[in-house]
Amino acid sequence: MARSLLDLRPAHVRGKLENKSKICLLSSRAILTALKDEPLIVMACNTRIRHVIPGIMRAAEDLDAIVAFEIAKSEGGFSGYTGFVPKTFWETVIGYAQEVGYTKPFFIHGDHITVKNLSPEEQMSARELIDAELDAGFTSFCIDPSFNEICDNIRITTSLAKPLMDTDVGLEVEVGEITHVGKEGRLTSVEEAVTFVSGLVENGIRPNLLAIYNGSKHGNYRPGETVHIDLKRTQEVADAIRSYDVRIAQHGITGTPVHLLGQFADHGIRKGNVGTNWQNVAHANLPKDLLDRMKKWAEENGKDIKEATKPFLKEIHHIPKRYIEACEKQAYREAKAYIEAFRAKGSASLLAKKLLP
Repeated sequence: MARSLLDLRPAHVRGKLENKSKICLLSSRAILTALKDEPLIVMACNTRIRHVIPGIMRAAEDLDAIVAFEIAKSEGGFSGYTGFVPKTFWETVIGYAQEVGYTKPFFIHGDHITVKNLSPEEQMSARELIDAELDAGFTSFCIDPSFNEICDNIRITTSLAKPLMDTDVGLEVEVGEITHVGKEGRLTSVEEAVTFVSGLVENGIRPNLLAIYNGSKHGNYRPGETVHIDLKRTQEVADAIRSYDVRIAQHGITGTPVHLLGQFADHGIRKGNVGTNWQNVAHANLPKDLLDRMKKWAEENGKDIKEATKPFLKEIHHIPKRYIEACEKQAYREAKAYIEAFRAKGSASLLAKKLLP
């Protein structure tokens, strides 16, 4: 019988942490199953630039909150634009946890493991990334063939997720491609969501979360672009898949006014991805000359500035200490604001009450 949450760490994680480690890296399945009916949202942070991580951890520690750290295939796969690979992302998160004395429960999530077409190469790439992330110590996965027809999405997701069903990790799946800023999408219908989730369950796949297209966008909204997440449709989908023990993962939160985020928890949303915001925090605290050169590189190469991370990675990692400290402080303030808006303050203690005798 578990005596503390540390006893619930997955086997593949315990083997990677020191015996006396107080780092509480759990499976998202354990966390999300326990909190599935609680009106709160776990903040999942795509930390593309490492300097924001300790600030987020300190905020979670002070507010007794569960959070997650995640990296998408495009960000930190084998050729992502952040310079992270699965092993270095895990080591970076764990290293900061040791440094700041972080003790609250969290999970590490492989975000948007995409399969954009039906080619064997694309599916093999996703499988290799899942294997690498599991080997590195990730405890949660988002398998995303949402670019394909639903029947193919079910088939591909089933194939990639099957090995995970025998492992102590959580699973997020996606139906309805979540668009980027400047691009319009079509809302995921209730029928599509039910068809997709029921198809997976029939195949023996048990997802914890479903990401849908409900109007959100990845990235910073453009001037004049309307911020709109359709909570009515979100609620309809959440109600329809509730019997499968699946809840909603909300993507594309950056740009949504923080004071509006609390109501998301009333519409079946249990995980909220905050990604570009942490990039914005890091950029705001880089030396001006470095950021100017990154912007110039992006403009000259016709790229989004996020893709300038890797070419300038060595400089970003070695900025003077005062800039790093400023970044950590801003990340701390903003993480606290998100955690409170997501109603996640005290969620770590709540999890302990639910999981321990």
